Amino acid sequence: MNRKKALITLLVTLAIAWGSIGAMLLAGWAPKLGLDLQGGFAVVLVGPEGTDTDTLDTAVEIMRRRIEELGSVQEPEISVQGERSIVVQLPGVDDRERALQAVGTTGELSFRPVLGLVPQSPALTDPEGDHPDNLDPVTGLSHPDDVNAAIAYLPSEDGFSVYVVGPAFLTGSDMKGGRAQFSGTGGHGGAGGWVVVPEFTDEGGEKFRLATGELASYPVGSPQRQLAIVVDGVVGSAPEVAAGVSPDEGLDPNQVVITIGSSEEPQAESEDLAAILNYGALPTTFERERVESVSASLGSDSLKAGLIAGLIGLALVTIYMIIYYRVLGVIAMVGLTVFGSLLIGAIILLGEFQGTTLTLAGVTGIIVSIGITLDSYIVYFERVKEEFHTGRPLRPSIDHAYPGAFSTILKGDTVTFLAAILLYLLAIGPVKGFALTLGIATLVDVFVSYFYTRPGTWLVAHSPLGDGGWFTIRGAMGRSSRSATPTEPVEVSS
Repeated sequence: MNRKKALITLLVTLAIAWGSIGAMLLAGWAPKLGLDLQGGFAVVLVGPEGTDTDTLDTAVEIMRRRIEELGSVQEPEISVQGERSIVVQLPGVDDRERALQAVGTTGELSFRPVLGLVPQSPALTDPEGDHPDNLDPVTGLSHPDDVNAAIAYLPSEDGFSVYVVGPAFLTGSDMKGGRAQFSGTGGHGGAGGWVVVPEFTDEGGEKFRLATGELASYPVGSPQRQLAIVVDGVVGSAPEVAAGVSPDEGLDPNQVVITIGSSEEPQAESEDLAAILNYGALPTTFERERVESVSASLGSDSLKAGLIAGLIGLALVTIYMIIYYRVLGVIAMVGLTVFGSLLIGAIILLGEFQGTTLTLAGVTGIIVSIGITLDSYIVYFERVKEEFHTGRPLRPSIDHAYPGAFSTILKGDTVTFLAAILLYLLAIGPVKGFALTLGIATLVDVFVSYFYTRPGTWLVAHSPLGDGGWFTIRGAMGRSSRSATPTEPVEVSS
């Protein structure tokens, strides 16, 4: 290696490491923090016995799309755990209940004719006001979630009344999607408000037209002229077919809007309903097994504790390396800044483009990786010592030591990298974050060992800090076997 090549290699490496992290910070990019560092909550949902893998995978994708529609959740982590469980981690969530509904609500949609309206009473609901069960075994009323039920009692969303409805005219499978928007006039000539504009399939549109034509045959003001829009067994709204609709033609499905009504948060409710229409119902029902909350302050404390522990460890290592290896210790410490810049930069890029979040386990992986990269320096420096103690001059010792040292570093990092891959593939939850940072760190360590450690050490060896007093490389090497022999001259660097 010549001076020009070593200097160019070193400068380019430093520019890539320090320049890239500086540019990211100036652009306002930072690692995306996970649940345990940012705060938020996690929920474990359990499906029925016998739920197959494909059903769980489909549910995960639908949940992910619904959560993304909320806009306030930073990079949700939704994964299958075990045979029939789904773990949902939602860092930085603002509206917990809305997020829980997005991931836990089945979202089964149906349009059903209203047969009558009765006042709410304790006999029609369970003590918690949930969906009614089979209310009258004598009359054979079916469960409200059965869209083919001959007659069913369904509670209204406001909880003040119960609708008696017939079998569904059409379901969510008859719809392509929908969009939420603010209407200046509202539905049915009312005041402005948030509505959902559904988009039907060709077959669904024809079903809707025929159904509204059938309802239009009833007198204006009759409950039987209403069409109940039911989501998960609850009547969200039951608009009446307008007076001008002909029984022979029905409503044009391209001009249908679903009014949200008197909800406290009509915009959020309309967006949630639109998400259900766009992404469909979950393929099965899920029960919440547990919900765990992590406060933002607790996450901040965890991050602070991790950083303090890392800085204390780094300070102790720095003192040791400089005392033992002198200027080589300084080379190692500067190398740690190169290593850290590349590692953090990779984590930032993964967060920006892949949605990867940094968890407390990931921070642990970073701290462990500091030991890995320091081991690489120690392997090289000790190999230089061995070469020098055999009687080889200092500068040739640095050149001859590197190939063997790099081979050892490469083999060790390969084992660590393979272990990180297996850990990532087989582990669940936060352990994946540890495996990811550990795997990235081993790749960065190989890069730094080749493009920084070698040229950096070579340039220092060919400078005044290579040969001389206590702080130089020669001062860190100790006495060689050649210097111990009185008949042979001590090697002096040229």
